[in-house]
Amino acid sequence: MRHALTPFVSVRAIAYPPRSMRVLVVSDQVVESLNSPALTHIARGVEMALSCGDLPAEYLEFIVSMLNVPLYYVMGNHGGSGGEKTFPDGCENIDARAVEYQGLLIAGLEGSMRYNNRPEFQYTENEMRAKVAALTPALLKNRVQHGRFLDVLVTHAPPYHIHDGTDLPHIGFKVFTWFVDQYKPRYLLHGHKHIYDQREEAITQRGATSIVNTYGYRIIEISK
Repeated sequence: MRHALTPFVSVRAIAYPPRSMRVLVVSDQVVESLNSPALTHIARGVEMALSCGDLPAEYLEFIVSMLNVPLYYVMGNHGGSGGEKTFPDGCENIDARAVEYQGLLIAGLEGSMRYNNRPEFQYTENEMRAKVAALTPALLKNRVQHGRFLDVLVTHAPPYHIHDGTDLPHIGFKVFTWFVDQYKPRYLLHGHKHIYDQREEAITQRGATSIVNTYGYRIIEISK
Protein backbone atom coordinates (compact mmCIF):
# COMPACT_ATOMS: atom_id res chain seq x y z
CA MET A 1 0.00 0.00 0.00
CA ARG A 2 2.28 2.76 -1.28
CA HIS A 3 1.07 6.01 -2.74
CA ALA A 4 2.68 9.25 -3.77
CA LEU A 5 0.91 12.53 -4.32
CA THR A 6 2.71 15.29 -6.20
CA PRO A 7 1.12 18.73 -6.61
CA PHE A 8 0.78 19.89 -10.24
CA VAL A 9 3.52 22.28 -11.34
CA SER A 10 3.40 24.27 -14.55
CA VAL A 11 6.38 23.43 -16.76
CA ARG A 12 6.21 26.89 -18.31
CA ALA A 13 6.49 28.55 -14.92
CA ILE A 14 9.29 26.32 -13.63
CA ALA A 15 11.67 24.54 -15.96
CA TYR A 16 12.72 22.04 -13.28
CA PRO A 17 10.83 20.37 -10.43
CA PRO A 18 11.05 22.14 -7.06
CA ARG A 19 12.77 20.37 -4.21
CA SER A 20 10.27 18.23 -2.37
CA MET A 21 10.04 16.61 1.03
CA ARG A 22 9.22 12.93 1.27
CA VAL A 23 6.75 12.41 4.13
CA LEU A 24 5.50 9.19 5.74
CA VAL A 25 1.93 9.49 7.04
CA VAL A 26 0.41 6.77 9.24
CA SER A 27 -3.02 6.29 10.78
CA ASP A 28 -5.36 3.81 12.46
CA GLN A 29 -3.71 0.52 11.55
CA VAL A 30 -0.39 -0.98 12.61
CA VAL A 31 1.18 -2.05 9.31
CA GLU A 32 3.43 -5.02 10.01
CA SER A 33 5.96 -4.10 7.35
CA LEU A 34 6.41 -0.70 8.98
CA ASN A 35 6.74 -2.33 12.38
CA SER A 36 9.82 -4.23 11.24
CA PRO A 37 13.31 -3.57 9.84
CA ALA A 38 11.66 -3.30 6.39
CA LEU A 39 10.58 0.20 7.42
CA THR A 40 13.96 1.67 6.47
CA HIS A 41 13.56 0.35 2.92
CA ILE A 42 9.91 1.30 2.51
CA ALA A 43 10.47 4.80 3.89
CA ARG A 44 13.83 5.42 2.24
CA GLY A 45 14.41 9.15 1.80
CA VAL A 46 11.63 10.15 4.19
CA GLU A 47 12.47 13.42 6.00
CA MET A 48 9.44 13.69 8.26
CA ALA A 49 6.63 11.50 9.61
CA LEU A 50 3.06 12.44 10.52
CA SER A 51 0.44 10.46 12.43
CA CYS A 52 -3.29 11.04 12.12
CA GLY A 53 -4.08 9.09 15.29
CA ASP A 54 -5.39 5.82 16.74
CA LEU A 55 -1.99 4.16 16.81
CA PRO A 56 -0.07 2.70 19.78
CA ALA A 57 2.59 4.98 21.20
CA GLU A 58 5.11 2.15 20.88
CA TYR A 59 4.50 1.94 17.12
CA LEU A 60 5.18 5.65 16.64
CA GLU A 61 8.27 5.42 18.82
CA PHE A 62 9.58 2.57 16.67
CA ILE A 63 9.06 4.60 13.50
CA VAL A 64 10.82 7.69 14.83
CA SER A 65 13.72 5.71 16.24
CA MET A 66 14.28 3.70 13.04
CA LEU A 67 13.99 6.65 10.66
CA ASN A 68 15.60 9.27 12.91
CA VAL A 69 13.28 11.98 11.61
CA PRO A 70 10.78 14.20 13.46
CA LEU A 71 7.30 12.76 13.91
CA TYR A 72 4.37 15.11 14.47
CA TYR A 73 1.05 13.63 15.58
CA VAL A 74 -2.52 14.14 16.73
CA MET A 75 -4.50 11.76 18.89
CA GLY A 76 -7.40 9.73 17.55
CA ASN A 77 -10.63 9.05 19.40
CA HIS A 78 -9.20 5.75 20.71
CA GLY A 79 -6.19 7.42 22.30
CA GLY A 80 -3.18 5.14 22.36
CA SER A 81 -5.19 2.29 20.80
CA GLY A 82 -4.44 -0.37 23.35
CA GLY A 83 -0.75 0.34 23.91
CA GLU A 84 0.84 0.52 27.34
CA LYS A 85 0.90 4.31 27.25
CA THR A 86 -1.07 7.06 25.55
CA PHE A 87 1.52 9.54 24.31
CA PRO A 88 4.67 8.51 22.40
CA ASP A 89 8.10 9.62 23.51
CA GLY A 90 10.33 11.36 20.99
CA CYS A 91 7.35 12.66 18.96
CA GLU A 92 5.59 16.04 19.02
CA ASN A 93 1.88 16.52 19.63
CA ILE A 94 0.58 19.31 17.37
CA ASP A 95 -3.06 19.40 18.48
CA ALA A 96 -4.30 23.00 18.12
CA ARG A 97 -0.71 24.09 17.36
CA ALA A 98 1.17 25.25 14.30
CA VAL A 99 4.80 24.30 13.69
CA GLU A 100 7.34 24.83 10.94
CA TYR A 101 9.75 22.19 9.70
CA GLN A 102 12.16 22.84 6.85
CA GLY A 103 9.87 25.52 5.46
CA LEU A 104 6.64 23.51 5.69
CA LEU A 105 3.88 24.98 7.85
CA ILE A 106 1.99 22.24 9.70
CA ALA A 107 -0.89 22.25 12.22
CA GLY A 108 -3.04 19.60 13.86
CA LEU A 109 -6.51 18.98 15.29
CA GLU A 110 -7.11 15.76 17.23
CA GLY A 111 -10.11 13.56 17.86
CA SER A 112 -13.49 12.71 16.42
CA MET A 113 -17.11 13.69 16.82
CA ARG A 114 -18.31 13.04 20.38
CA TYR A 115 -20.43 9.90 20.46
CA ASN A 116 -20.45 8.69 24.10
CA ASN A 117 -19.95 9.91 27.67
CA ARG A 118 -16.17 9.44 27.61
CA PRO A 119 -15.19 12.78 26.06
CA GLU A 120 -11.39 12.38 25.91
CA PHE A 121 -10.33 13.02 22.30
CA GLN A 122 -14.02 13.48 21.32
CA TYR A 123 -15.59 16.84 20.50
CA THR A 124 -18.90 18.35 19.59
CA GLU A 125 -18.99 20.54 16.49
CA ASN A 126 -18.94 23.65 18.67
CA GLU A 127 -16.01 22.37 20.70
CA MET A 128 -14.03 21.74 17.54
CA ARG A 129 -14.88 25.23 16.32
CA ALA A 130 -13.39 26.55 19.57
CA LYS A 131 -10.20 24.57 18.91
CA VAL A 132 -9.96 26.05 15.42
CA ALA A 133 -10.47 29.53 16.90
CA ALA A 134 -7.61 28.87 19.33
CA LEU A 135 -5.40 27.93 16.38
CA THR A 136 -6.29 31.04 14.37
CA PRO A 137 -3.68 33.45 15.84
CA ALA A 138 -0.87 31.08 14.82
CA LEU A 139 -2.30 30.87 11.29
CA LEU A 140 -2.50 34.65 11.02
CA LYS A 141 1.09 34.88 12.20
CA ASN A 142 2.08 32.43 9.44
CA ARG A 143 0.31 34.62 6.92
CA VAL A 144 2.30 37.68 8.00
CA GLN A 145 5.66 35.89 8.20
CA HIS A 146 5.37 33.45 5.29
CA GLY A 147 2.66 34.81 3.01
CA ARG A 148 0.36 31.83 3.58
CA PHE A 149 -1.62 30.36 6.45
CA LEU A 150 -0.67 26.69 6.28
CA ASP A 151 0.70 23.92 4.08
CA VAL A 152 -0.56 20.80 5.88
CA LEU A 153 -3.42 20.27 8.33
CA VAL A 154 -3.21 16.95 10.19
CA THR A 155 -6.50 15.74 11.66
CA HIS A 156 -7.93 12.46 12.88
CA ALA A 157 -11.50 12.90 11.68
CA PRO A 158 -12.32 13.88 8.08
CA PRO A 159 -14.27 16.95 6.98
CA TYR A 160 -18.05 16.71 6.85
CA HIS A 161 -19.29 14.78 3.79
CA ILE A 162 -15.74 14.16 2.55
CA HIS A 163 -14.57 10.59 3.26
CA ASP A 164 -16.75 10.45 6.39
CA GLY A 165 -19.44 7.99 7.44
CA THR A 166 -23.10 8.27 8.28
CA ASP A 167 -22.96 7.01 11.88
CA LEU A 168 -22.26 9.55 14.61
CA PRO A 169 -18.73 8.33 15.51
CA HIS A 170 -17.61 8.71 11.89
CA ILE A 171 -19.36 11.90 10.82
CA GLY A 172 -16.81 14.54 9.84
CA PHE A 173 -16.57 18.08 11.19
CA LYS A 174 -18.20 20.90 9.26
CA VAL A 175 -15.57 23.30 10.59
CA PHE A 176 -12.88 21.30 8.78
CA THR A 177 -14.62 22.01 5.48
CA TRP A 178 -14.77 25.68 6.44
CA PHE A 179 -11.09 25.56 7.38
CA VAL A 180 -10.13 24.23 3.95
CA ASP A 181 -12.12 26.96 2.20
CA GLN A 182 -10.82 29.72 4.48
CA TYR A 183 -7.13 28.87 4.93
CA LYS A 184 -6.46 26.78 1.80
CA PRO A 185 -3.78 24.39 3.05
CA ARG A 186 -2.19 22.29 0.32
CA TYR A 187 -3.13 19.13 2.20
CA LEU A 188 -5.60 17.98 4.80
CA LEU A 189 -4.43 14.57 5.97
CA HIS A 190 -6.82 12.52 8.09
CA GLY A 191 -7.54 9.01 9.30
CA HIS A 192 -10.47 7.62 11.34
CA LYS A 193 -12.43 6.19 8.40
CA HIS A 194 -11.08 2.72 7.74
CA ILE A 195 -10.76 1.65 4.12
CA TYR A 196 -11.73 -1.96 3.39
CA ASP A 197 -12.52 -1.53 -0.30
CA GLN A 198 -9.77 -0.10 -2.52
CA ARG A 199 -12.47 1.38 -4.76
CA GLU A 200 -13.50 3.70 -1.93
CA GLU A 201 -12.55 7.31 -2.56
CA ALA A 202 -9.53 8.28 -0.47
CA ILE A 203 -8.26 11.42 -2.22
CA THR A 204 -10.51 14.41 -2.88
CA GLN A 205 -9.55 17.80 -4.27
CA ARG A 206 -11.42 20.76 -2.82
CA GLY A 207 -10.17 24.03 -4.23
CA ALA A 208 -6.44 24.28 -3.52
CA THR A 209 -6.50 21.43 -0.98
CA SER A 210 -5.90 17.71 -1.46
CA ILE A 211 -7.88 15.88 1.22
CA VAL A 212 -6.32 12.47 1.82
CA ASN A 213 -7.46 9.52 3.92
CA THR A 214 -4.17 8.08 5.20
CA TYR A 215 -5.54 4.84 6.70
CA GLY A 216 -2.62 2.45 7.11
CA TYR A 217 0.09 4.57 5.56
CA ARG A 218 0.98 6.76 2.63
CA ILE A 219 4.20 8.31 1.42
CA ILE A 220 3.62 11.78 0.05
CA GLU A 221 5.98 14.08 -1.84
CA ILE A 222 5.35 17.67 -0.75
CA SER A 223 7.13 20.39 -2.70
CA LYS A 224 8.89 23.01 -0.60
